[in-house]
Amino acid sequence: MNKLRVLFICTQNSARSQMAEEFLRQYGGEAVEVESAGMEPAGAINPLVVQAMREVGVDLAHKKPQSVFDLFRAGRLYDHVITVCDSGAEGGCPIFPGLTQRRHWPFPDPAKVTGSPEERLAEVRRIRDLIRDQVRSQLGEVFALRPVAE
Repeated sequence: MNKLRVLFICTQNSARSQMAEEFLRQYGGEAVEVESAGMEPAGAINPLVVQAMREVGVDLAHKKPQSVFDLFRAGRLYDHVITVCDSGAEGGCPIFPGLTQRRHWPFPDPAKVTGSPEERLAEVRRIRDLIRDQVRSQLGEVFALRPVAE
């Protein structure tokens, strides 16, 4: 069985694309090969994202942002490439060549949340839940997959 190959891209690969990657990996199981990358990778995953994902049983502490250009140079090909930059930054979202399906799912940038530490974490949780719900809702329609985990 050929695995469905999916790449999630955002600017820094430090939050949204990492969350989407992990949720699709969780829900798609063995039927999917999923990665994430960024145009300008950050040095580390956003700590608030690490904390919010840990709360739902996903450990991102070991993950490192990677460059979309490194994947391209390695000759990686994907069935779906999904950008997850917010609507205001859509023009700056990278385009990955050689793809079958390209989609844009706009999500707010966790790096731009403001307020007290509690308010910022609450907003990152909200973004996490938006991403999780989008991935789950698109399993059948976009990816032709049935969830293996809930």
